[in-house]
Amino acid sequence: MRKLFCILAMCISVFSVEAQVLRTEDLEKYAKENYGSNWTDAAENLSKQLTLDKNDALTFTEVTECKGQTKEQLYTKLNYWFASTFNDANSVIQLNDKESGTLIGVGFVEAVASHTGGFNQYTVHIRPVIKVDIKDDKIRVTYSVQYYHVSKIVGGGWISGVEQEDQLYTEQKWPLNTCWPFAAKDTHHAKKTSAKSLVMTYAYSNVIMDKIKEAALNGVVGNENDEW
Repeated sequence: MRKLFCILAMCISVFSVEAQVLRTEDLEKYAKENYGSNWTDAAENLSKQLTLDKNDALTFTEVTECKGQTKEQLYTKLNYWFASTFNDANSVIQLNDKESGTLIGVGFVEAVASHTGGFNQYTVHIRPVIKVDIKDDKIRVTYSVQYYHVSKIVGGGWISGVEQEDQLYTEQKWPLNTCWPFAAKDTHHAKKTSAKSLVMTYAYSNVIMDKIKEAALNGVVGNENDEW
């Protein structure tokens, strides 16, 4: 019985990780391996190839050829992926339109960066919007982030001396065009935090697009076909 319980616990754990796409700690490891462990240098290097769109959002688009697959077949696979991935209070499906072949989900990656200063403490999360347009033989994935979502604790710093019950908790949105390196002078006085947030946001875009491409080409679990 105990062995069965352990196996079930492992299965639940694996499913949970899959639903999250990638845990924050694994995403950070991926980002360091691909872009370096110095967040400021990595963000500065990335800024040379990245620009904000007309809405001041960081947006990436990728078209994947899926030869031999109909719009309906691709929709079925990707609808399965979206339903498995965006299924909690933080990650949700905003649009599911089979006729037009459009899926839109809002993801959530918790605590991509954080900082504890003398008086304040804040943690940065990202909520990327992921849109997939589906046609016969191809899909187009669009990934967009316009804000960093910040949980700030005024009086939560290491020398603030403020009692916990007197601390002020606020939720903020930091537009990317006010954050370094898109702003020469970071409006929030958080250059290092903004740097890490950018690198993590970019890393997550690559992970998401790879996951969707894999689902479109090979299915979510690998046995989605008409032969059963």
